[in-house]
Amino acid sequence: MMDAEMAAPDFSTDLTRLLVATKFAPPRIGSRFIMRRHLLAALARDRQSRLTLVTGSAGFGKTILLAQWRQELMAAGSQVAWLSLHADEKLLPNFRTHLFAALGRLGVPLGDELLFANEGGSHADETMALIINNIAEMQGELYLMLDDYHHVEDPRAHQLVQKLLDQGPANLHIVIASRALPPLSISRLRVMGQVAEIECGELPFDLSETRDFLEQNVKGVKLDPEEVGLVHDHTNGWPASLQLVSIMLKNRPEGRSALLDLAWQSSDLQNYLWEDVVGHLPAEMTAFMETLSICRRFNASLAEMITGRTDAAALIERIEEENLLIMRADSGARSAWFRFHPLFNEFLATRLSKRGAEEIAEHHRKASEWFAQRRLVVEAVRHATLAGDIERAVAIIEQAVPGTWKLSYLGPLLHLVDNLSLDAISANPRILYLGALTLSMTGATARAHSWLARLIECHAGGAPVPAFRIALVKASIALQREDSQQCLDHLAPFGIDDVPTAFERYVYLMAMVAGLAAVGRIEEAIAFLDRHPTPDEDAEDDLAMRAAGCRTFALLIAGRVKEADATSSVDYARAVAVHGRTSTCANLSAAPRAMISYELNRIDDARELLTKRQSNRQTASPQTMIWTILCRVRLDLLQDTADAALAVLDRQKSYFRSLGFDRGVAYLAAEQIRILIANGDVRRAETILAQLNAANGGDGDGDAALTDFAAETVIVTNLARARLALATGDSPAACRTAEAIRDAAAGLNRRQLETVALIVVAIALEKMDRHDDALARLAEAIEIGVQSGFVRTFVDEGQPLLALLRDLAASDRLTPEAAAYLSTLLAPFNDEGSAAAAGESRVTADAPLTSREIEIVSLVAAGMSNKRIALTLNISVETVKWNLKNIFAKLGVSSRYDAMIWARRQGLID
Repeated sequence: MMDAEMAAPDFSTDLTRLLVATKFAPPRIGSRFIMRRHLLAALARDRQSRLTLVTGSAGFGKTILLAQWRQELMAAGSQVAWLSLHADEKLLPNFRTHLFAALGRLGVPLGDELLFANEGGSHADETMALIINNIAEMQGELYLMLDDYHHVEDPRAHQLVQKLLDQGPANLHIVIASRALPPLSISRLRVMGQVAEIECGELPFDLSETRDFLEQNVKGVKLDPEEVGLVHDHTNGWPASLQLVSIMLKNRPEGRSALLDLAWQSSDLQNYLWEDVVGHLPAEMTAFMETLSICRRFNASLAEMITGRTDAAALIERIEEENLLIMRADSGARSAWFRFHPLFNEFLATRLSKRGAEEIAEHHRKASEWFAQRRLVVEAVRHATLAGDIERAVAIIEQAVPGTWKLSYLGPLLHLVDNLSLDAISANPRILYLGALTLSMTGATARAHSWLARLIECHAGGAPVPAFRIALVKASIALQREDSQQCLDHLAPFGIDDVPTAFERYVYLMAMVAGLAAVGRIEEAIAFLDRHPTPDEDAEDDLAMRAAGCRTFALLIAGRVKEADATSSVDYARAVAVHGRTSTCANLSAAPRAMISYELNRIDDARELLTKRQSNRQTASPQTMIWTILCRVRLDLLQDTADAALAVLDRQKSYFRSLGFDRGVAYLAAEQIRILIANGDVRRAETILAQLNAANGGDGDGDAALTDFAAETVIVTNLARARLALATGDSPAACRTAEAIRDAAAGLNRRQLETVALIVVAIALEKMDRHDDALARLAEAIEIGVQSGFVRTFVDEGQPLLALLRDLAASDRLTPEAAAYLSTLLAPFNDEGSAAAAGESRVTADAPLTSREIEIVSLVAAGMSNKRIALTLNISVETVKWNLKNIFAKLGVSSRYDAMIWARRQGLID
């Protein structure tokens, strides 16, 4: 009798009835699943490939993606067979039985000639030859989809698939979904361009897909853009965790106030991670990953130091090969750095905590030692602090000052300061001074003042502190409290020669320039920077870059957008190139760059710049926080509802109030009033203005003698009053108030506020039937716009301004340069129509491609994936996707291939 394992399956019998039918059917695709259109387009483009591989971690939607593609293929007339594999199919007999059954469902004839074929030796080859010959005689495209292929372990099973790949006819396409690359020899197929791949990094949802998923799956709970962003950042677009978040939000809508904890608190997620991700792993590998969870990033050398494993490099390689929720960190270093998915890292850390505090502290001490040896102060201090070794953390800080101090050190020092009492540190004036300066620079002015008082006591008690250092802390506190003149007064007795270290030199430069710009002395601020250029040896110092970036700060404060565009481009590019996109230096450079990009109507660039910059809303300088939140809200208004934007502004306004940041409150309240008026909700706008007036202690008139940020607060408040007067029909009052604003803004060197005031005056005059006067005022605004480069300042005013602009364009009031500028300014109005102030942007089908879009299409034509394009252009994958969506909309196409063909026909690419 033939051995049971070696007998070939007989599909002329009822054997197939003994197989579980659901293994040959994909999951049902309901409305709750998001169509992965860009991935489906990539699969469709390469649908003629012999092998398609979709590899990724558990819960990243591999199965759903293939099920969606199966529907598209079948709709196009292709034959598709599906096989869901399980641990039961890890050995050859079961795998072979189910594989042949799947082929039978494709219509492949598997008759009596296979009944007694022995799978050993030549009989296996004969069996596969018969099957392949039968497939070759079939018409049409045949797709065999093997889901969860990682369960297959038997080398003989892999050989069966290998034969189908190597010898199968051109109309047979094998599609494999697996958590790891299968052990198949596919080099030849790669060279021939017969392998299509969707890798793990391409599977997570992008921000728009996360938004769509939550909207479809969380009915009745409307999340605003900020909340969606928080969920997306915390889950990294991992579909499985998003599904759990949606379930928890449906069951507990009140849980939206703790979105960051929602997914992690789920026992379902923890069970899922254990059962589907680590449950099958050797204990030593799980322990290895648990230990590494103490690190925000790790490489092989650090892993060896912490874990004591000499095979750390090999273990990391295996973790990456098996797609165990690991990703490469963006470090720019020669050696590869890695990190775990945030939720997986928390899971591992929770398991690590069971080993006890003493063992965890020892791991942190080893990590601190490793980072300190390499002068990576930020992480060295962090791990020393987490180890509870405060003395070591202080020692690391002391060794790094004063000459080698960097901007990036402020974060760990602030964390250290939170673990130190004033009494404990009073014996160390250097740390006391740095702590006071750090607290002041990060907005904790009340604590900074307390530390400063103790520093002065130390000085009086016989521990001399240079007068300049005390003045620098005082100036920094004054600047954070928006008392710019006091900041300048504290620094007035000192010159650059009085500054003892490079670190303090750049803090001094930043304080001086910010103070001068705040009081309207823009040219003095720029001249001051010109007199004190950065020495060549400090060219890559992060604080030196920020000091140089103060030129952009001064120009943008003044509303000189075109000039600021040139300087900020250099600032941001250098910060990213030297210190990385996620560095403190890059984060702070991104805020003005984003505001400039938005003003110049480079919407996709602005979105890219603000992606994952949450810290800029709460821990940056006052002006950086204003730019970040206003830019973010205005971008969101282009694709979301006004209610969502208003909610974001409400939350940020509350935070600003808690800081005593009156100017920030005024800006956000004024933005709310602008949005509400544009949406016809005048009553709510009146309520917000009344609250603002009450908080300012009056009706908003303020002190005419104010000359710094306090004066700007009054101007912004009065601008909101003028808008409201216009909305309630009191055009004369709006005109008077806006004229006064115009004069005050001009005196303070605030061109943008001056321009908005002129626009309000022009609209008010038009409502008063003073058409010629309205055009005259608008012409003044246009002349300022020509010099400054304003675009969105005009466009965001929407329809009330459009008719006047068209009348002005038809008149002869403008210089040729201003007339040409106005002509280009009208184009965004035509694109956005009546939704400019609070609506939604549109891209016209015949709009030309930008240079960046042409560049992306050319890389698409070179066969690059989104990830590869992002790496080539030094932008994020999300920005690549955003640009592709714009390209598709402009050209009226739906795939990368069609966009490439269009660009070639137009001669834009080779």
